[in-house]
Amino acid sequence: MTPIFRHRFIVGPEAIDVNGHVNNVVYVQWMQDVAVLHANAAGCTDATRRIGAIWVARSHKIEYLSPAFAGDEIEALTWVVDFRKVRSLRRYKFVRTPDQTTLARGETDWVFMDAQKGRPRSIPESVRAAFDLLPDDQRPA
Repeated sequence: MTPIFRHRFIVGPEAIDVNGHVNNVVYVQWMQDVAVLHANAAGCTDATRRIGAIWVARSHKIEYLSPAFAGDEIEALTWVVDFRKVRSLRRYKFVRTPDQTTLARGETDWVFMDAQKGRPRSIPESVRAAFDLLPDDQRPA
């Protein structure tokens, strides 16, 4: 499996704010959506549920580079950079496909949690094995 997961979609009118472009908080929702799609496709979601765990966001960071508009085709790219004891860093890139303009870049620091206790727990190999890592020195431009 390639470390970079790609998902294309068309920007709907519900994503547009009073300024006429995609609202900044919509990108955070897209980050979560594409992370979940990647986790599902990689088998991470099933592996996580089987052992009674969940992932929660510790922090999000996003840099907006160019606006997007209703009707734009966007390709969301995401990849896992690393696994630490109870955390994992995931990065994102959003590109308007017709002109290949990078619209935004972001990252989420995810924490692996015991679903019952609500406390962080070590990320087991069964979950780590779901992803091929893409360290920062190999990330897409």
